Amino acid sequence: MSETSSGYLPGVCNIGSREIMRRRAVGIAALVFAMISGYTLYAADDLTKSARWGVFFPLFVSAIGFIQARNKFCLAYGLAGTFNFGKIGDMERVFDAESKKSDRSKALVILVQSAIIAGVTTAIFVSLP
Repeated sequence: MSETSSGYLPGVCNIGSREIMRRRAVGIAALVFAMISGYTLYAADDLTKSARWGVFFPLFVSAIGFIQARNKFCLAYGLAGTFNFGKIGDMERVFDAESKKSDRSKALVILVQSAIIAGVTTAIFVSLP
């Protein structure tokens, strides 16, 4: 694995500072939405506990955003074989097969980590009295 002049490092880093800020903003927005939704669902006594599972998706999106920002790695770019260290939307292609494999592996790890975090958090929320 060798770093390019752009900052790209296969399986480690595929986004720059603008993209990182964007991922963090998505994480915050989705977390706020999950908290508002969770409060509303918790306060509504007439709803069944199963309705609380509805917070999973915004928690999942939030976890993906925060994990991507922390890792400086975009899940979608990793799966697509691209990276971006410039303006938002100015992606470059990864041509090396080994680099693509590393990126896809990292993307799947982020996806699994996010699902676990969202699943555990949602299960705890559902189990509240």
